[in-house]
Amino acid sequence: MNSQKTTSDTISPRAALIRPMLTEDWTGVAEIYARGIIEGNSTFNRVCPPYEKWDAGHLPFCRFVYEIDGTVEGWITVCPTSGMDAYRGSVEVSLYVDKAFRGRSIGPALMKHLISEAPKYGIWSLLSVICSVNTHSIHMHEKCGFRTIGTRERIAKDRFDVWQDTTLMELRL
Repeated sequence: MNSQKTTSDTISPRAALIRPMLTEDWTGVAEIYARGIIEGNSTFNRVCPPYEKWDAGHLPFCRFVYEIDGTVEGWITVCPTSGMDAYRGSVEVSLYVDKAFRGRSIGPALMKHLISEAPKYGIWSLLSVICSVNTHSIHMHEKCGFRTIGTRERIAKDRFDVWQDTTLMELRL
């Protein structure tokens, strides 16, 4: 048996981690979100908002990024489903993975991390509103334990002015 190491044996694997999102991550988060807007199957927004507007629309906790070697390659966060106190534990999930890194289990890793952390903040229900044409996201949610609770038909026009349906998926914690 040859005990010499080859070059490929000495290359360290990329360091991946899920960590809380910081304000300094906004550039990477916004770039991924903007690419999602361009793709047209992740959101009905037509432009990426400035950080202040985005920040105000999301809860200050349960914001996580998936980082590899210092680069944000995906992110997840939550926003309230209602302003009423009775719904404080029910949140809507936003999850985006850079297109270049899809298929590497980043989405499921972020979702599983959120599922484990959310109860610490009094969250009992995760809701995802997914463009129905985004079947990859629907399947990923199913694999993470979400169930379909409904469909809203022709609810909004996408950036190409085409009417789209949304699939509502929920996970009770």
